[in-house]
Amino acid sequence: MKSVNVDVAVIGGGTAGLGAYRAAKAHTDSVVMIEGGPYGTTCARVGCMPSKLLIAAAESVHNIEKAPGFGIHPQGDIVINGREVMDRVKRERDRFVGFVLEGVDEIPAEDKLSGYAAFLDDNTLQIDDHTIVHAKRIVIATGSRPAYPAVWDELGDRLIINDDVFNWDDLPQSVAVFGPGVIGLELGQALHRLGVNVKLFGVGGQVGPLTDPTIMAYADKAFKDEFYLDADVKVESMKRIEGEDKVEIQFINHDGELETFIVDYVLAATGRRPNVDKLGIENTTLTLDQRGVPVADHFTLQTSVPSIFIAGDASNQLPLLHEAADQARIAGDNAGRFPNIRAGLRRSKISAVFSDPQIAMVGETYREITQRLGTCGCFETGEVSFENQGRSRVMLRNKGMLHVYGEHGTGRFLGAEMMGPNAEHLAHLLSWAHQNKMTIADMLDMPFYHPVIEEGVRTALRDLNAKLRLGPDMIKHCLDCGPGC
Repeated sequence: MKSVNVDVAVIGGGTAGLGAYRAAKAHTDSVVMIEGGPYGTTCARVGCMPSKLLIAAAESVHNIEKAPGFGIHPQGDIVINGREVMDRVKRERDRFVGFVLEGVDEIPAEDKLSGYAAFLDDNTLQIDDHTIVHAKRIVIATGSRPAYPAVWDELGDRLIINDDVFNWDDLPQSVAVFGPGVIGLELGQALHRLGVNVKLFGVGGQVGPLTDPTIMAYADKAFKDEFYLDADVKVESMKRIEGEDKVEIQFINHDGELETFIVDYVLAATGRRPNVDKLGIENTTLTLDQRGVPVADHFTLQTSVPSIFIAGDASNQLPLLHEAADQARIAGDNAGRFPNIRAGLRRSKISAVFSDPQIAMVGETYREITQRLGTCGCFETGEVSFENQGRSRVMLRNKGMLHVYGEHGTGRFLGAEMMGPNAEHLAHLLSWAHQNKMTIADMLDMPFYHPVIEEGVRTALRDLNAKLRLGPDMIKHCLDCGPGC
């Protein structure tokens, strides 16, 4: 067994691992990165980038279908070539992965260890059966993986996760998607628009990551108007059809009747779990949360063991690429500079679902605000509907609504939840305002062009300012800036 002594060992070679490695190397040359699987990021391989490629294809079809609304009538039937769709998805996906791997190739070979790491104690790791690593500091950056009920394994190769979708050579005829969260909504709607017979099922009524009941109800109806969605379905049975590459699902439909749905695949989009359960954490003195994940300081990413840090999806905080990158810089920097650790910059929360209309959330969620402030009237909600918003109607994208939350007394902007056109861009503006701790009045002093979708944000802010008793009542028709603002 080979023995290695290093200042910092980083477990994982994805977004968080690569970022932590680079940050630690700024302080010491004695750093190794340990990876048992392929190097690269979930985002580039099976996450945000390939899913957006599939969504882009679906949007192109949808735009053709919407054209008659503008008086434009495409000739002939729309032909969706599934093989060509998936060929582009995989080609571009491989291109994005290639960029990541180019960066990995630049890392010195002696800084990379191949194999799966397991703790022997707080400062010792065993890599498979070939290397013992004695590390003064360790960064856990092992990412996450899809999670689903174990009984579903009986479906064999008819059960897939989002990773599998992007290896398809052609589009299937039918798919049952379980889990109307971020992944389920994005892939379910995209596949539907690409001609796949899709039904999207959930349990408990949750739609996307939303917590505002009004916005969630709007989203639930908007999706149901386009494809079959039951966010709280009762499934009677689900079984592989003997001798066929099909799955039979029997469920109670919206009419209360037993319905049978036979599909090519069951797509499990029922959440993800941090990859910390096979690290031998029981051999450490780490304090764990209720899910078995090491507890870490939000600003330093330091765990209960001072020499161990955690970053990315493995930390069970916000499993998004930009969050993983930020956490990696903080954890890697602190592991490198230890014991003189620093609190890192934690940006305002921002998340998006690339459905149509898009869903986005900024700052504190409705649930977090009500848990913190209760229902004592300490905050108000400003609202706008995009159904009559000028620019949205011009583009025939007039679906959705936005809620913005503000604090009584201070007038400070607390957060927002929305479903609407270009929500990804609206969320960025609002997240910048949130990070700068702006008041609603400060935000209303910012420039708004006409006609743009962002004018809807101003309408919601004006509504909120009036409810906070910090500004005039809303004007029904705004004559100074045109219709639908």
